[in-house]
Amino acid sequence: MIRTSAPVEAPASGAWEELVTTALLGTDRRTPPSAQGHEAPAAPREAPVALLDAAALATVRRRAGLLPAPAAERPEPAPADPRPPLPAAAARRLAMLLADRPGTGGGRRGMAPDLMELLPQWLAAANARGFAAPPQTLPALLDAARGRTDLRPAVLAFAGPRALWLARLNADWRFALRAAPGGGSSLPGPEDTERIGLLWEEGLFAERVALLGAVRAHRPAAARELLAGSWAAERAEDRLMFLDSLRAGLGPDDEPFLEQALSDRSRNVRATAAELLSALPGSALAARMADRAGACVAVDHTQLTPTITVEAPHECDTGMERDGVVPKAPAGRGERSWWLGQLVEAAPLGTWPARLGGRTPREIVALPVADDWRGELHAAWCRAAVRQRDARWARALLGAPAAPEAGGPGAVSLAERAKLLGTLDAGERADWVAGFIAAHGLSEAFQLLGVCAVPWTAPLGRAVVDALNIARDAGSYPWSFSGVMGLAERCLDPAEASRLDGLLAAPEEAEDSSPGAGGYWAEAFQRLVTTLRLRSAMTEELGPLPTDCAPPPAG
Repeated sequence: MIRTSAPVEAPASGAWEELVTTALLGTDRRTPPSAQGHEAPAAPREAPVALLDAAALATVRRRAGLLPAPAAERPEPAPADPRPPLPAAAARRLAMLLADRPGTGGGRRGMAPDLMELLPQWLAAANARGFAAPPQTLPALLDAARGRTDLRPAVLAFAGPRALWLARLNADWRFALRAAPGGGSSLPGPEDTERIGLLWEEGLFAERVALLGAVRAHRPAAARELLAGSWAAERAEDRLMFLDSLRAGLGPDDEPFLEQALSDRSRNVRATAAELLSALPGSALAARMADRAGACVAVDHTQLTPTITVEAPHECDTGMERDGVVPKAPAGRGERSWWLGQLVEAAPLGTWPARLGGRTPREIVALPVADDWRGELHAAWCRAAVRQRDARWARALLGAPAAPEAGGPGAVSLAERAKLLGTLDAGERADWVAGFIAAHGLSEAFQLLGVCAVPWTAPLGRAVVDALNIARDAGSYPWSFSGVMGLAERCLDPAEASRLDGLLAAPEEAEDSSPGAGGYWAEAFQRLVTTLRLRSAMTEELGPLPTDCAPPPAG
């Protein structure tokens, strides 16, 4: 390439990009535009000054905003929100919560509560009482929901129709239109078959998904027929999303359609159809899976103690693939164990007592399993119990919370235990976790606490506080309990605050304790008490719940 030291004449556009380019190349190689916007015949020594003059003028232009333009049509006024306004104290509290953005605290919070973490709980309580959001808080609410997807459902419910009105005017808030049923447009009623058919044929994808869900909630058969009518013409990724809507109200009448979906050209669609069919214990697929899994698992009575024996499949045939078994095992996983797990997971749990000698689920789980197949078999039963929402099998697989294997590397992992707990009612779930903490402490309890209903029951709250106190007195490394302490701030019943007053003083540090641990524990307990009292004040400011409402779940 030929190089030349002669200046290159710059275009006369005077655009900001040209100024940046000239500054990067240097005025000895490119002549800058003048401050008046035409080529500057300046001497080389004056060129840098000309560049700075042009940049100064362009900066003023850029800061001045938009060029004058013909007036656009005014938007329609925002729709009215008929809900009652917030009490004045609650409105002030909301403004405080929204002002506490991430990064504004500057490092360690000390004894100050994390207000943004209380926002989900406040929103749930306000929504349960049916209040409307103050109009001046809507931008901050939408900004908060933009940054945290977990806030979006509660924020959009609280913000109401005005949030959608604002979202149409600001591209940063378009997520509200995507999250709203029908993209913010009104959906036809379940009996308006003409409008339903027209929207299904001509609507946007988000509108069609919302429509299918709305019809499914009132008329499951009509939603299934709507989907069947256009199934062959839908894209694979759309078929997957539409098929997922059948989870709501899933029943035996859906089986013929799902059986046809087992032959779909998309592997993901086939897998979802098979999963839905396996959740129907009376389906033909469930029966096929029960036969396959039953052929692999039996009880050997020739030994002194009856023992479960496992003979995993030797191949994944076309029938298994059609019924949703994925043939290729993940890296590091044996093919035969991979196939076995999928068969047992999809087989109805009700078939095992008859297959294994009339034993109850608890007796089956207690049986020894030959050749190190216990972990694989129990893990598959865990997935089946979660998929089929079978609390009896879940209790058997969970076992006693105080059992030694519950707190260690047993056949059922902590992640699997957390999922199993989700099949139990809230009270039983809390009692099991409280027993686990009392026996094993908090070091492995974080996942289990995360599935417990909020506020924690009194026994569970006492178990957590007692375990934290024991850890503090033992001189344990305090920062390892910060996750549990954060959960306690959001989930402990505020009525427990008075029980914590004795833990606010810094304990004497033992010689083998972590340096500074006593001060950290005192600070953490002080923050916990302050947060609990703040949560109590938040509830009082919002007023009592309507008599026909249940207490809101808190985030």
